[in-house]
Amino acid sequence: MSISASHTVAIPLGSVLLSAKRGSARDGSFLTQPLALNSRSKTLQWRNSSHSKFHALVCQGMKHCSSISAVLTESSKTMGVTEGDTENLGIFDVDPSLEPYKDHFRYRMKRYVDQTQLIEKYEGGLEEFAQGYLKFGFNREEGGIVYREWAPAAQEAQLIGDFNGWDGTMHSMEKNQFGVWSIRIPDSDGKPAIPHNSRVKFRFKHGNGVWVDRIPAWIKYATVDPTRFAAPYDGVYWEPPPEESYQFKYPRPPKPKAPRIYEAHVGMSSSEPRVNSYREFADEVLPRIKANNYNTVQLMAVMEHSYYASFGYHVTNFFAVSSRSGNPEDLKYLIDKAHSLGLRVLMDVVHSHASNNVTDGLNGFDVGQGAQESYFHTGDRGYHKLWDSRLFNYANWEVLRFLLSNVRWWLEEYRFDGFRFDGVTSMLYHHHGINMGFSGNYNEYFSEATDVDAVVYLMLANRLIHNIFPDVTVVAEDVSGMPGLCRPVSEGGVGFDYRLAMAIPDKWIDYLKNKKDEEWSMNEVMLSLTNRRYTEKCIAYAESHDQAIVGDKTVAFLLMDQEMYTGMSCLTEASPVVERGIALHKMIHLITMAMGGEGYLNFMGNEFGHPEWIDFPREGNGWSYKMCRRQWNLPDTDHLRYKFLNLFNGAMNLLDEKFSFLASSKQIVSSANEVDKVIVFERGDLVFVFNFHPVNAYEGYKIGCDLPGRYRVALDSDALMFGGKGRVGHDVDHFTNPEGIPGVPETNFNNRPNSFKVLSPPRTCVAYYRVEDYPELSVSTSTTVANILEETGGAKDDMTEPEEHVLVEESVSSSSVAEVLEDEQADEAEDDTPEPKESTLEEESVSSSNIADVLKEEQVDEAENDISEVEESTLGEEIVSSSTVEVREQKEAVEAEDDSLKPEVPGPSEKSSEPSIEKAVDRTRPDDSTINRISARGFDISKPLLSLLHFPLVRGFLFSV
Repeated sequence: MSISASHTVAIPLGSVLLSAKRGSARDGSFLTQPLALNSRSKTLQWRNSSHSKFHALVCQGMKHCSSISAVLTESSKTMGVTEGDTENLGIFDVDPSLEPYKDHFRYRMKRYVDQTQLIEKYEGGLEEFAQGYLKFGFNREEGGIVYREWAPAAQEAQLIGDFNGWDGTMHSMEKNQFGVWSIRIPDSDGKPAIPHNSRVKFRFKHGNGVWVDRIPAWIKYATVDPTRFAAPYDGVYWEPPPEESYQFKYPRPPKPKAPRIYEAHVGMSSSEPRVNSYREFADEVLPRIKANNYNTVQLMAVMEHSYYASFGYHVTNFFAVSSRSGNPEDLKYLIDKAHSLGLRVLMDVVHSHASNNVTDGLNGFDVGQGAQESYFHTGDRGYHKLWDSRLFNYANWEVLRFLLSNVRWWLEEYRFDGFRFDGVTSMLYHHHGINMGFSGNYNEYFSEATDVDAVVYLMLANRLIHNIFPDVTVVAEDVSGMPGLCRPVSEGGVGFDYRLAMAIPDKWIDYLKNKKDEEWSMNEVMLSLTNRRYTEKCIAYAESHDQAIVGDKTVAFLLMDQEMYTGMSCLTEASPVVERGIALHKMIHLITMAMGGEGYLNFMGNEFGHPEWIDFPREGNGWSYKMCRRQWNLPDTDHLRYKFLNLFNGAMNLLDEKFSFLASSKQIVSSANEVDKVIVFERGDLVFVFNFHPVNAYEGYKIGCDLPGRYRVALDSDALMFGGKGRVGHDVDHFTNPEGIPGVPETNFNNRPNSFKVLSPPRTCVAYYRVEDYPELSVSTSTTVANILEETGGAKDDMTEPEEHVLVEESVSSSSVAEVLEDEQADEAEDDTPEPKESTLEEESVSSSNIADVLKEEQVDEAENDISEVEESTLGEEIVSSSTVEVREQKEAVEAEDDSLKPEVPGPSEKSSEPSIEKAVDRTRPDDSTINRISARGFDISKPLLSLLHFPLVRGFLFSV
């Protein structure tokens, strides 16, 4: 929400006004001050429409917004309690506004402690309890194979399979008093009675006398006959001989300071229209991820699911790897390869629901029995009406054993480094978040609507995971923003390390669909990105797989739409739509990363603006894989602009690798200017400047900073190698000037004690670092990336070389990029092509409202341009902009009908003593004293305000996966 004429400042916070820490010392540590917005503040007013935000009404003369917090500090300590203490919960010290709900927290903590004590008494402890896979399913014991299955509703049971000709009469099973069926089959002549890789099933008779065949619940591998349409899955007994069993070679990588996560789906990771394999993904895709400077891979759809188009979220076999991409040894190879590259691997685990598939899945064990004899709740409580799936009974002893053993199995057997828990909101509440618009009111989280059984299960799971492997990372997909979800279990929290910041992509979608560029509010953008709970970490993302599925649109597609097929060739001048799209794509992803959380996530392909949505094979598209793949050839093709987005994405990650800003507790927004459309903030040791204005460039733009000294460019979205115009000087030193009266913060500039001036072109973002903090750095990240590419020849390490300048035969749409490029090359070869019209700053930066008109008038022809060749910059070379931007001739000729036609790519401009811009600079922006000029100054989100600050992650309602 922006500062309007009435000077209403939106400040998200907790539901109770309490004293809090405010202010920070130079080293980022906190100074304790009493609660006060400002000595001139008047009243605080509650508004029901504000979604749990207070609005501070301030007088006309007030110039600074109060500092508020949204970041977990490095000095934060776990204010926990001894195990079993249900009274003195540390979560109330972290967030005093939770005190009115102490009875709820104490009740659920008591439930957790009671459950833990029962497990200790009857199972020997939580870690032993979570090794059910050593008892249930198939296990080798004393010269034979023992198979156990929990099926209390069964009247009789048999084990059938290839080993006995599917005749179970000779292998009847026995049932104990707990409803567990078992059978021991001795080895024969030293060989297993059940051969490795042979099919097996569990046959049982239920109450009405009908015999049914089901896949064992604890099966480790399941396959389907690919030659039969809609064939049922079969369980597979998996006990490979030593020579076929994969042996891990590499240790788990250490836990990074902050996760930079690459969300990936193995099956759709091939450039060909087919299902990709684990080994192909390991050999061909993992090096790409590493080359783009991610440190974590998040794998989707690992657990077996019979319905491919479910994206892996309708799980049928919880202990089995998805057989479409290979067998268990193949998945181990993938994870070991990732570890060899220094990449951690998270698994997308689905414990919020199960597929309703009776033939292939766990639901087949439900034959109408009561809830205590089933994996699921009965009646409506056991069915998710939006997801068409079954819901677990988390109070059931054997369900707890099954699910807790499941998380331990994946950690120990496959060496995953953590999990993303899917659909956590559905677990937390009896209403599953359906049609709920969470406002942040604490009553929404702690009431009879809370599913305490599920909360206790999540507490047990997180305690187990962190006890076994303390360095794992566990992420919750929660849209509600439940307080305490990411606080330690010992405090009374649920124990997750991170939650997904799910409101951020919704904000970007809303802006890109419904607002013109000039209508974007810098304060709304800033508040959306900082709208998170203090001391609870978030994974920020601009888009994930949710925005890539059929029916939705990615950020790139929202920005450029059909012009992604016709305007991405470097052989022609970028249209206003494409120029705007590439610029904003870079800005949206970087500001989301730098301001939105303590970790970052990107979905496979979105880093380079992959065109089209994902459409899994289905009857409606003729069972085609055409739209269920990733076209890696697009960023690999040197004359396509996709490469610019890909390079910038890698540079963003490299920036965090070098400066560790994601892990920093220091995050201060000094300006969110509604007139200039500029946001300035500090994160860690960096100062970020985002100019969202579609037209205006600012020369000598004054920005505030903390420490005095000499500042230089760390990353520049306008760099030539990222498809920009090269207007920002990379070797220019920016010296600071002191601001205000020492010791009197209100006299500072934008509440910062120092300032320096920069050049800020429209639709650009630049990060600056202080030279004194990094004397070893002589070049920017932009230049470092350029140097790396020059040294490697542009190829990714250990990666199959892409076919030069050739797109895959399948088009990305009915009008393929390849066809467009051929047409463009033919047009450019014609002698009578009209000369291009000179672009003005306004034409180049035209807003979304009048793009169509400009496109009609624009004529593009670069074939006759006078091209001057310049040398490529190397590490240490100076890159600055000038009023005239030169371009260099590309090294390799593009295969085209006209052999003399070569794509033009930007090169370094000539050195200039002062940064300048080739277009007219808008010098009519308001004076520094204007109210609009100082909106959101001093917005410090590294410090708390008014108690904990609960920032609701408003999404509207829980979507169907």
